[in-house]
Amino acid sequence: MPSWLKSQMQKAFYEKNRYQIKLLNQCWFFYRKKHC
Repeated sequence: MPSWLKSQMQKAFYEKNRYQIKLLNQCWFFYRKKHC
C-alpha cells in the first residue's frame, strides 16, 4: 500500500470518517487490481 494512501486511511480512521474510509477502500481495490 502506498504511503500516501496509508496516511489518508489513518486520518480517516482517526476522524471516524466512514465515507472517506469507504472511498479509500475502493481506491485501494482499484489500485491493486490495476497494478497486479
